[in-house]
Amino acid sequence: MTTLSHRTATPSSTRTGRPPRFADLVRSEWIKTRSLRSTWWTIALISLFVIGSAAVAAIANNNLAAPGRSGQEPPAFQPFTAFPQAGYMTLMLVAGAIGALGAVSEYSNGMIRTTTVAVPARGSVVLAKAVTTAGLWATVGTVISLGSFLTAQAILDAEHAGVPLTHPGVLRALAASALLAPLCALVGLGLGFLLRHGAATMIAGTFVLLILPTLFSTSTRWSASVNHSTLMAAWKRLVQNWGPAPDSLAFMPTVSGSWLMYALWPLISLTLAVVLVRRRDV
Repeated sequence: MTTLSHRTATPSSTRTGRPPRFADLVRSEWIKTRSLRSTWWTIALISLFVIGSAAVAAIANNNLAAPGRSGQEPPAFQPFTAFPQAGYMTLMLVAGAIGALGAVSEYSNGMIRTTTVAVPARGSVVLAKAVTTAGLWATVGTVISLGSFLTAQAILDAEHAGVPLTHPGVLRALAASALLAPLCALVGLGLGFLLRHGAATMIAGTFVLLILPTLFSTSTRWSASVNHSTLMAAWKRLVQNWGPAPDSLAFMPTVSGSWLMYALWPLISLTLAVVLVRRRDV
């Protein structure tokens, strides 16, 4: 059984004598990913949970008729009804964990030795895993984001409080929520290659994605700068469709800065992973 699994995951080019191309590596990683039933069960369950949490938030919403708004005024877009924090924090944790397992499992079962023998270019292996991970979770994130919004709006429409996709702030919130899952999965993948140990990687991923933002308040500039550099803070700002209040004492991240954090987190984690994988022994 072990021999069969290794043969299935080996790029076909190594059996034909030619050097493996990057497309072969991506195909090999996709075979590894799709062959795990637990991955698909996990994706199905987390999708139902997040979309269900949006439905619960919409049902429990007590602000359908906001004070001071007449019946003729259009309803305000309430992002945390369509994109509840509890659901998306859970999605961040699950995506980061599954992404980390893509790297950690290679070391725990010894498959990394077979992989590096077949493909000496270790950096290419990391990037192939990143492409597969990003593609899978971008699809999952898009389905969850659209599903959460449409489910919440279907419930709110019954109270004439729903908003269309063209409402101000909706498309940015949809895009930010759809990208959150692949970004967390890539950060988890990078941590997996950096730490190579399951428990340590899970703890590090949970700390970086969920705990770190809560340790720094937004009441002072230096603390707010650290808070704003996290993915959770960036997601909250991109989903939020209002600016800072004039009388607020808290520092609020900018939209452009939040998009920058979306780009930097996976870039830095994968760059470190590629550098260390090339220098370490398997």
